[in-house]
Amino acid sequence: MSENNFRFDNNDSSKKNNRPQGNPNNLYWVYGLILLFILFSIILLDSNKGEEEITQQRFWNELVKNNYVDHIVIVNEKNVEVYLTREALADEKYKKYNQTRVFGGNNPAFTFRISQNDRYFYEKLDKTGVVFKNEERADYLKDLPTYIFLIGTIVLLWVFFFRRIGNGMGGSQIFNIGKSRASLFDKENRVKVTFSDVAGLEEAKQEVVEIVEFLKNPQKFTRLGGRIPKGVLLVGPPGTGKTLLAKAVAGEAQVPFFSLSGSDFVEMFVGVGAARVRDLFKQAKEKAPCIIFIDEIDAIGRSRGRNNFTGGNDERENTLNQLLVEMDGFNTDSGVILMAATNRPDILDNALLRPGRFDRVISVDKPDIKEREAIFNVHIQKLVKASNVDVHTLAAQTPGFVGADIMNVCNEAALIAARKNKNAVEMEDFNDAIDRVTSGLEKKNKIISPEEKRLIAYHEAGHAVAGWFLEHADPIVKISIIPRGNAGGYVSFLPRETMLYNTEQLTDKVCVSLGGRAAEDIALGTISTGAVSDLDYVTKIAYSMVTIYGMNENVGNISFHDKDDMPLVKPYSEALAEIIDREVYKYVQAAYERVKNLLREHRDALEKLAQALLEKEVLYNVEIEKLIGPRPYPNWSTSVVNSFMPSSR
Repeated sequence: MSENNFRFDNNDSSKKNNRPQGNPNNLYWVYGLILLFILFSIILLDSNKGEEEITQQRFWNELVKNNYVDHIVIVNEKNVEVYLTREALADEKYKKYNQTRVFGGNNPAFTFRISQNDRYFYEKLDKTGVVFKNEERADYLKDLPTYIFLIGTIVLLWVFFFRRIGNGMGGSQIFNIGKSRASLFDKENRVKVTFSDVAGLEEAKQEVVEIVEFLKNPQKFTRLGGRIPKGVLLVGPPGTGKTLLAKAVAGEAQVPFFSLSGSDFVEMFVGVGAARVRDLFKQAKEKAPCIIFIDEIDAIGRSRGRNNFTGGNDERENTLNQLLVEMDGFNTDSGVILMAATNRPDILDNALLRPGRFDRVISVDKPDIKEREAIFNVHIQKLVKASNVDVHTLAAQTPGFVGADIMNVCNEAALIAARKNKNAVEMEDFNDAIDRVTSGLEKKNKIISPEEKRLIAYHEAGHAVAGWFLEHADPIVKISIIPRGNAGGYVSFLPRETMLYNTEQLTDKVCVSLGGRAAEDIALGTISTGAVSDLDYVTKIAYSMVTIYGMNENVGNISFHDKDDMPLVKPYSEALAEIIDREVYKYVQAAYERVKNLLREHRDALEKLAQALLEKEVLYNVEIEKLIGPRPYPNWSTSVVNSFMPSSR
């Protein structure tokens, strides 16, 4: 295969752009003409133009007497239509009544009215021998407004329905329903994002650099018999930059880039999804070399047969089947590479993940401290920052944050600084922004009774004392009893970046979470509903330790983690379920008694922190150390913890 086969040519797109585009408004003229034609036809069909209304006496004395009546039609037993004979119409006197209807047949010459069930009239007809017939006829002219309303409503519903189906495709929308909805970024509308715009993600970028090389110089890889990958799947939590990374690949390779979401294939009509898949790959082959990017592919790529429901599920499976066929169909030298992103790879169909379709699965994980620092540098460039802003400290303060979270923190910091009428964004603003993102909006004006405020102070002081005197607890940044979000107060910890936790670390986490409930019990002699989130967190950890991590001696080294996400199926007996429940209860109760004993031992520290919180509402690490002494276990990053302390305090 020669390298010229991969020359980027945009002639097709230019021709396409020069085509005259249909005006969707032309359809309204068509509908209007159809409506007018129907109404005009109704009027003509019921038209009796040219007839003359006469009296019943003239009918008998002039027309019947001279044998001019061919027949009469009695409409609805009250209107009489008189039709003349040929001889009468040939007479000069009645010649003007010789008129025919537009759609065939003659119009009546005369009309008159009779009373309903007029026996005298019918008896006289029988005597004279006049031919007559009765007809039941609707009065269309009388009901014309009703017909106009009904027909107009149908036309409007028709237009609205197919506009919804077309969803802005233009032209004859119903005929474009099977067309792909992918957005095309080509030579004229090229993706401008490059790898320099993607901070962090160094390992993932190394993986996709080869994709760019495949598109730029495929001969380098195919000359040795290698095969260019057909598909690349980006897997990672939401907000880690999967879509941005795919755009950077297209920007670096400078090739056409088709972008769409998995839900764009889904439609209410059967077969539409498969048709859109076929059209997408047809367009891609015409634009090769190019990249197809499907975001949230799990919308159509879910494992087949997982649910036994029919209907929309069948349409989704048909779309997935067509996607599998198309990925098998295009050749490895066609220059079309399919990229997809998902944050739920566990539910994807196995046929979609096999080699030959998605040959590469690239993990886009949460950034570490160095990568977060690089991401902060990208977003802070757009801000007017003060000299005291330390990017390394910000990165250390935000473990577990993804790129979207960091962008949100920088934006919130700028808004907070602007709200305070500052000329630059300071470190304190970033600290407030981190609290805003992690804990919710601060509610300083929320009315709290003195009794409730006292309970919250002891509750948060209990968390703080437990975290201060437990070896494996994370360092405390600050304590606050100012409501944020749905919480009356909170203790901010700085978690370590670690992949694994041992039994002692998890147990200390459980004890710290139970510290608030234990402090209420010890100091106030009562408990409140404020520990509901703590208890939920403790229950999840306890059950995970027993049923997933194998950290219980009685249950043993067994894991019941269900990767298929089918909670209705229990892979253990009722007897074992009772043992699990009993072990979880014993573990939580033991942790609760442990933390209560710890708080009784450090009751003075609990009182000092609670009273200080009632006075100041917010305490930072340095202030906590002044009140209850240094922590027995040194902080792993004291400088980062202390950086939260505002300069004004």
